[in-house]
Amino acid sequence: MSHIEDFLSHEAETEIVEAIRNAEAQTSGEIRVHIESKCDNDPFEHALEVFHELKMDNTRLQNGVLIYVAVDLRQFVIYGDKGINDVVPIGFWDSTRDAMLAHFKNGNYKDGLIKGIEEAGKMLSKYFPWEHGNTNELSNDISKGS
Repeated sequence: MSHIEDFLSHEAETEIVEAIRNAEAQTSGEIRVHIESKCDNDPFEHALEVFHELKMDNTRLQNGVLIYVAVDLRQFVIYGDKGINDVVPIGFWDSTRDAMLAHFKNGNYKDGLIKGIEEAGKMLSKYFPWEHGNTNELSNDISKGS
């Protein structure tokens, strides 16, 4: 069994998807979680590739947020598109990373991911509130690589 299969239980994945749904119910923004067992190049650069592969750069308001996790490297990246990056306070992504990392260090990956989703959701709802007629532009499911 690979590390990616051991990273989150089915129940944990269900809770994470529900956290995404709850966060997106308050915003026109989009949040995705992508998990891979390994990353052969720089995790940030690879997260940008995944962002594009998942078509997160196609959201109408450029307000997608990707949480990318390279399990074997024990690294993760939070990447926000231009629309959200232009409006969040300086240091927001760093504080979100730190809040997630506090959970990750204790092996609480589900709680760390949910914390990151909740924090991203708060900012997205502040700057990109849900309005009548908003549609879910991207899947809420956790995507997985190799």
